[in-house]
Amino acid sequence: MINRIEIQGFKSIQKMDLKLSSINILIGANGAGKSNFINFFKLLYQLYHQDLQNYVAEEAGAENILHLGLKHTEKLFGRIEFDSTNAYLFTLATNQQGSLYFQHEITQFHHGFPSWDEVILGKGYLESKLKDTEGARYRYVNTYMSSFKVFHFHDTSKTAKIKQKGSIDDNRVLREDGGNLAAYLFYLQETSPKDFRKIENVIRTVAPYFEGFDLKPDKIRNDQIQLAWRQKGSDMSFFAMHLSDGTLRFMTLVTLLLQPNLPTTIIIDEPELGLHPFAINKLAGLIKKASAQSQVIVSTQSTDLVDNFAPEDVIIVDRNQTDSVFKRLDSLSLQNWLKNYTLGNLWHKNVIGGTP
Repeated sequence: MINRIEIQGFKSIQKMDLKLSSINILIGANGAGKSNFINFFKLLYQLYHQDLQNYVAEEAGAENILHLGLKHTEKLFGRIEFDSTNAYLFTLATNQQGSLYFQHEITQFHHGFPSWDEVILGKGYLESKLKDTEGARYRYVNTYMSSFKVFHFHDTSKTAKIKQKGSIDDNRVLREDGGNLAAYLFYLQETSPKDFRKIENVIRTVAPYFEGFDLKPDKIRNDQIQLAWRQKGSDMSFFAMHLSDGTLRFMTLVTLLLQPNLPTTIIIDEPELGLHPFAINKLAGLIKKASAQSQVIVSTQSTDLVDNFAPEDVIIVDRNQTDSVFKRLDSLSLQNWLKNYTLGNLWHKNVIGGTP
């Protein structure tokens, strides 16, 4: 589990040092910095997979990555500590081409002594060396760094991948946008039928008309598959286009959180989009269940979702002029308020912050 993360000079985050727990629900006003915190994990994921330069290009240069731009910030620093025994840290600096390179890249190991043992992977290069570094002591850090996907199931348009036919072999992991949901569910149906049935059962609690999935290879091209389902009282097959956007997103969230082999870290950006309050409450239960095996980080605007969690699970994100400020809540300071109000009420009333 990530137990601590430090960031300096990234977008709206000038400097932060935050302890994380098994459940981390980020709330705050639009523009406060929640998305930038989530986006930092996207940076880490692409950095680990030696795709840093592509990330910089997607962000239109270092100017849009460094805090307040190149004139104000010259370097980006990050440190991620895992279970108080391993850590990864790096400093990225700008070059004359307006991109970023590694000024240094370091892994740290702690064995109960006062100080950390450091291994310097190198400096002066454009892509990370961590992935290619062999040895048992790096395996733990690599496992975490390779898992930092940001899941966002927002695209449910007519052209969304989740609504199209796709390769039946694209089933190793559920993709960040849920585009391979049909292939992944078919894989679970064939290899983990018990978990597959659990997913169907939870979906029925929110969509009672849903009988179950009808997943088969395409009759003409058996290397293709499309998301299909059955409706109660009908022998017809229906497809993703026949589902509401909220129901389709809920199906994907249930699959993510109930899959048999959960990612080490689950990061979800605004999962409540288009969901009915009842579905949001179900989602909260799934997050709690998943947190027993994985660390969960969620960015949300939903008071209904927040109401399902303890103050210690919630991180308030506020904007102090140009800088994002992060603060974890605690029950003790709110005990009198919580006798009469929910966390969502206190957020709405601006008692705990996180509002414009």
